[in-house]
Amino acid sequence: MHADTILHARWIIPVGPSSRSHRLSMTDAPSGYGPRDHPHGLVLEDHSLVMADGLIAAILPTAEARELVRSTGARSIELPDHALLPGFVNAHTHVAMNLMRGVADDLPLMRWLRDHIWPLEGRFLADDFVHDGSLLACAELIRGGVTCFNDMYFFPEATLRAAEAAGLRASVGLPVIDFPTPWGSGPDEYISKGLALRDEWHGHPRMSFMLAPHAPYTVGDEPLQRIRVLADQLGIGVHMHVHETAHEVMEAERLTGERPLARLDRLGLLNEQFLAVHMTQLNDDEMALLRDRGVHIAHCPESNLKLASGIAPIARLKALGVNVAIGTDGAASNNDLDLLGETRTAALLAKGVSGDASAVPAAEALYMATLGGARALGLDERIGSLEVGKAADVIAIDLNQIETQPLFDPIAQIIYAASRQQVTHSWVAGQMLMNERRLLTVYEDDLLANAESWRARLVTPST
Repeated sequence: MHADTILHARWIIPVGPSSRSHRLSMTDAPSGYGPRDHPHGLVLEDHSLVMADGLIAAILPTAEARELVRSTGARSIELPDHALLPGFVNAHTHVAMNLMRGVADDLPLMRWLRDHIWPLEGRFLADDFVHDGSLLACAELIRGGVTCFNDMYFFPEATLRAAEAAGLRASVGLPVIDFPTPWGSGPDEYISKGLALRDEWHGHPRMSFMLAPHAPYTVGDEPLQRIRVLADQLGIGVHMHVHETAHEVMEAERLTGERPLARLDRLGLLNEQFLAVHMTQLNDDEMALLRDRGVHIAHCPESNLKLASGIAPIARLKALGVNVAIGTDGAASNNDLDLLGETRTAALLAKGVSGDASAVPAAEALYMATLGGARALGLDERIGSLEVGKAADVIAIDLNQIETQPLFDPIAQIIYAASRQQVTHSWVAGQMLMNERRLLTVYEDDLLANAESWRARLVTPST
């Protein structure tokens, strides 16, 4: 067997394993480390993960893996107190908005947008702003265990360059909105520029694309119909804010007599390639519709809480079989990109809202943050779980810390007790991006200096 790097870990958490992913099946895993109340709850003790050519080549008992080290000369990394798991998938971001973290807090969505965010974007939105904000965000994502993010923002070419430089995997939205911005004059130009960008980057092993109309209240029927046709022709998904606030839904009903989700269904957009972000305002019929159409949900609980937008009913959606992923939204409304913290919030909110302590158990929450996110982006054949043949997108979490001891269940400890500061290592397609908390692909001092430079510019009154 060919091997580049072999990781020897205390635990491996494959998430949704298949029979081809390792030699142990869920039924013959060691006592105490088999499935816990959920099919995604497998934990393997004293196992090693073999990387070769950017892929996962094997998951073996550590004793066998040590023999492989001797026979292949592969690099060997000891992680005796760590859990290995798939890298987190952040299913909804606006990474460039890291430069606006904390610029306007404690406001409802529309006041936040109209009085603060949109005016600042009118002044500063440009390639350099998006690149610098995206690179700052990439560093934060890596430090928090995210190996893939799904973005929606203008100047997506700058976000692509930042993700490429940082070594991350990215699903980049091709934005469409009815009104002009510094990136384009209207839907026709946005679509044209987006398609040209996709053609330029098509085939990149770490970059993929989704069409990204902003929201039902900012994109009209004609461009949405064109987006539906393009999505079908190109075989790519559609990523859109939907039913984010009660005001959005009420205004749509007042002006058109139709709820936004019904309109999107009438236009043919709701299907297995559609990723609906937020979804805090849903009735029973709409939840059934989402199930029937195979729509994916990007749940962003902390941004929704901070903006007082509402709470998505994810326990009910999950019970119906709707795939739910986790997103942070942008740092201007969250105010962080901490997907592990976001996942904990999602799990706890589901319990509190439903009145059911078993709603979204820890293993299911971890699934939403990994393979559920990969499914939502159409990437689940490549990432989201630790299986032979998938990309070696892997993170290590040190659980031998005061905050996570004593340890009875690694999955529960990760979801309910661990912090992102305990993520020590990160690999994407076999490339190490972080080693013992040290970033390897971006330079922290440069990022901090650049962030301060942008802060000074943003607080300077326009002339």
